[in-house]
Amino acid sequence: MTNAEVVIERALAVVAKSRASRERDEQRRKEVFSRIQVGRTLEAYQVKRGEQLSLKLDS
Repeated sequence: MTNAEVVIERALAVVAKSRASRERDEQRRKEVFSRIQVGRTLEAYQVKRGEQLSLKLDS
């Protein structure tokens, strides 16, 4: 192999490693933000201020 071919091969290896790292980070962000989105949907179920909850003590 010539020196140019070695340099090109190393550069392609660096690019492949960078792409794999970026895809791993993207997948991790999707997982984290999906958990955050699930947490946000719970706000709809909060009791409005001034509303009294019923207690079913006989059950």
